[in-house]
Amino acid sequence: MSIFTCPVCGEMLGVSGKSLVCPQRHSFDTAKSGYVNLLLSKHGTTVHGDNKLMLKARRDFLEKGYYTPLCAEVCKTVVKYAENGSTILDAGCGEGYYTSAVKAIFDRSNIAVNMYGIDISKEAVDMAAKRRSGIRFAAASVFHIPVKSESCDILLTMFAPYCGEEYGRVLKDGGIMVMVIPSENHLWELKSLIYDTPYKNEVKPYALEGFEFLGSERINFVMCINDKSDIQSLFSMTPYYYKSGRVEQQRLGSLELLETQADFEILTYKKSQSSAS
Repeated sequence: MSIFTCPVCGEMLGVSGKSLVCPQRHSFDTAKSGYVNLLLSKHGTTVHGDNKLMLKARRDFLEKGYYTPLCAEVCKTVVKYAENGSTILDAGCGEGYYTSAVKAIFDRSNIAVNMYGIDISKEAVDMAAKRRSGIRFAAASVFHIPVKSESCDILLTMFAPYCGEEYGRVLKDGGIMVMVIPSENHLWELKSLIYDTPYKNEVKPYALEGFEFLGSERINFVMCINDKSDIQSLFSMTPYYYKSGRVEQQRLGSLELLETQADFEILTYKKSQSSAS
């Protein structure tokens, strides 16, 4: 049974033909690729989330395996806390690269999990659903998650906006949140090459209200990229691309080889028993 709820009235959604319908008869059609759009109309009239350029760049770059060390550690962390029958939600799943990788680990191990992914970008969840990974995807905002309260054992959030109130609501008491953030030196060499005054990423304090911090793991490795299209894809999938001007773009275009750090932190939390639900 799905954990998706109606974004209008909050009641559970059930399958009716190719649609999800709640008892109040609010209906949401399933797209050809398999995802369902649970964004309210005020979100549906404007393009939200990553655009097609960023999504395609990220998909192309990730599929080349450059972030494999990170993906492997994320999978390992989620598997550590999952059990047979666990319900896992990827909040801000993007085009589904990491979501599908996590699900594949369980499939290969014959461990049955119920896995869901949401993202505010309809383009992103359309791409994610086309992976045919057995994951249920929906277009939805992390600030208004159309998921039953206390229905998730694990919540994965990678580079997505943080909404502690909603994350705490959908997690069961004692549920696990795995959060991935860029650490201070992420892409430092790339930024140093194209910006006159590069800055390191700010890493905020780990403590989060409603959660017990269980620990962090630093993932740091050097990428050697000798393909100009891959260099462009890396840059296009980052916020730096949209904050750069013609000079920075020209510097990037002249690069034949890029060696730069990938620097991440995997943070693990447990929902406090006293957290509001």
